Amino acid sequence: MSDAYDIAAFRSLIGPIKCEDNPVLVKQKSRDFYWYSPVLKRELDAVTADIVVSPVSEAEVGAVLKAAHRLRIPVTARGAGTGNYGQAMPLTGGVLLNLIDMNRILTIGTGRVVSEPGALIGDIDKAAAASGQELRMFPSTRGTATIAGFVAGGSGGIGSITWGGLRDFGNVLRLRVMTMEAEPRTLELTGEDLHKAVHAYGTNGVITLVEMPLTARYDWVDVIVGFDSFDAAASYALALGEQDGILKKLVTVVAGPAPHDFFLRHRALIPAGKSVVLTMIAPHALDAFEAFTRPYKAAQILFDSSRAARETLTGLPPNYELSWNHTTLRALRVDPAITYLQVRYPETGALPLIKRIHDRYGAEVTGHLELIRFNGRNVFAGLPMVRFSTEERLQEIIAEHEAMGAMIFNPHRYTLEEGGMKQTDATQLAFKRETDPEGLLNPGKMIAWEDPNFDFSARKNFLFPGLEARALAAEM
Repeated sequence: MSDAYDIAAFRSLIGPIKCEDNPVLVKQKSRDFYWYSPVLKRELDAVTADIVVSPVSEAEVGAVLKAAHRLRIPVTARGAGTGNYGQAMPLTGGVLLNLIDMNRILTIGTGRVVSEPGALIGDIDKAAAASGQELRMFPSTRGTATIAGFVAGGSGGIGSITWGGLRDFGNVLRLRVMTMEAEPRTLELTGEDLHKAVHAYGTNGVITLVEMPLTARYDWVDVIVGFDSFDAAASYALALGEQDGILKKLVTVVAGPAPHDFFLRHRALIPAGKSVVLTMIAPHALDAFEAFTRPYKAAQILFDSSRAARETLTGLPPNYELSWNHTTLRALRVDPAITYLQVRYPETGALPLIKRIHDRYGAEVTGHLELIRFNGRNVFAGLPMVRFSTEERLQEIIAEHEAMGAMIFNPHRYTLEEGGMKQTDATQLAFKRETDPEGLLNPGKMIAWEDPNFDFSARKNFLFPGLEARALAAEM
């Protein structure tokens, strides 16, 4: 434990609220999946809180924030710690606010669910299934991620092919957040105000309640389609994404030989060298899906969970656990030299650019695409797997992508502005000043707060646009 903060006084102030100061356990709770990045692993490996506090109610959260504010101790909120960028890692120590015990699912109604922040996404879906509903989207870490962690640190995932991302109006309905002040307040955020707290890493309020939309539930069918080339797989995936009548929850492209080499439990199903398109198709859409696929002579259906034998399905992870950041995770388990990038390709001309990039790097950068709905159009996001050599070479690859016209959201940075896909502007900064005037919530993650000379005029096109940009667009 460091001497920077009066932890003994803090413990006295919070009374019986559950806490843990065993250094080994505190350090364990102070980490997320930052080690996906060799750069962040080097930079953040020594990061640890001084104490972990696990409230079970909003009143206890308020007591923790009030005590920490009084003693000027920083607080970093955390769910299950499944993020990849150090979002929930306490850079300056202090209190790690562990919200995993606030996990009640409060109400489920038609088209909506209300829960506490620590509710697991998989548990919410199980509860919603009783009413024939499910969440619109979820991360590949569905089994372990919390709903508030997804909202505060994520951007989209499985389901984004149909519903877009968390940035889109309607994909988060309501949040309750608590401020970091001498007397913490609870704020109800709806509509455009939600964008102040969505994907903000908990830098401007602690989420204590989440209301999310639900949609009709389906027993999704996992289908894997094989191709001899990455180009053919990407072209097919884009065309499939544009088939609005075929209900789907996932369209992922992974270049060969990665699927055979890294998807170990699927190895017998995927021939060596094959590129694949991973899909989740609604049962009633299977006939239409097969009719669409049939004219593609290069396409070979390698796996269909609705027709697979029970012994084949035993122990086989679902397709969504081969997609998004799980693709990189499975590669890392086989080859520790693998890391990744986050790429957004242009809305027009993506396929030629993707081919150009793929041809340029060969085995150094393995293609991985996720098809998403963005501004009403189907577009490719990329999570290519990079065989890491040096940080200098990694920066070269990033610069080369940008020079070719591919936008990089750098997963080797831990700030909102550099890698977190969120544009900070004067409106966002004003909200931070309102909710956390002393800058005690997750310090070090918002450049605009740390640097008074931060230049807002650059207006880089982030995935989550700044609030001023939204207001400007509405006036035009």
